[in-house]
Amino acid sequence: MRRRYLCGALVAVLATAAALSAAAGQAATHSSMRLAKPSVMRVFKGKPARPTHSNNLSYRGGVGGIGVETAPKVYLVAWGSQWGSNGSNDPSGEVGILQSFYGAVGASQWLGSVTQYCQGVAIGTITCGSSGQHAGNPAGIYAGTWLDTSSAAPASPSQSQLAAEAVKTAAHFGNTTSSSNASVQYVVATATGNSSSGFGTSYCAWHSATSSQYGNIAYTNLPYMTDAGASCGAGFNRMSATAGITIVGGHELAETITDQFPNGGWLDRNGEENGDKCAWSSATSPQAMGGSSFPVQPLWSNAVSGCVQ
Repeated sequence: MRRRYLCGALVAVLATAAALSAAAGQAATHSSMRLAKPSVMRVFKGKPARPTHSNNLSYRGGVGGIGVETAPKVYLVAWGSQWGSNGSNDPSGEVGILQSFYGAVGASQWLGSVTQYCQGVAIGTITCGSSGQHAGNPAGIYAGTWLDTSSAAPASPSQSQLAAEAVKTAAHFGNTTSSSNASVQYVVATATGNSSSGFGTSYCAWHSATSSQYGNIAYTNLPYMTDAGASCGAGFNRMSATAGITIVGGHELAETITDQFPNGGWLDRNGEENGDKCAWSSATSPQAMGGSSFPVQPLWSNAVSGCVQ
């Protein structure tokens, strides 16, 4: 997400930290966490954006040797009893749309541009060629969904609380070592009316990382996208009211693959990632994946110094 960290978005995220004082037990349990700053996807301001040309991404050196996901896997958690029994409180069908999208996106032409980026190369590298270990785009990226609805999620989850849920999800799926989380991302989806502060006004979603007893954990805060309406993609480019779900979800997916533990992966000189540079492009459109199609934005490609679908 956007590494300028839109002031409003960052303030909104940090402001929610005050809620931790009302949950001392949870804060104490996770006091050893080290949180990366969120990489924020800005809201749509009513006019398609133009990408910043001739400002390619460069490699930032990795975190613990990891800069990209070489064999990406994504796990989805629907967090909180607010989702209803068996996920029944999902008026826009967002969980099902995300499951279908994650199940189809692997090996798609749309995601293919991520494979030009790599790790294991010098800081400042712009073109990997055959060097290093490249980001992957395999079939079968989607690894599973957990409906964690046994108790309520916080009314407006803080970054620490979202990170803790991602760590909990890693444990649920048995990913309890650094190596098992080295190419994995966890998407923490909150129910309608249950989003973190700033959603729909400052940001649509963000991705980040946290340290844990299971190694570094990459995760995305994915609010209930249709709650934000046109600010987060509903009806964008004359597409459906649910278009923002995969536009934003795809943005975060691709950025995490190329910058798994921010800011160790691929960013431009302004701190923007491959999704940021093409966010809310007029070229955003449904793209064929796995026998279906899903609305997605273009992604930045150093190979052409521009946005590609």
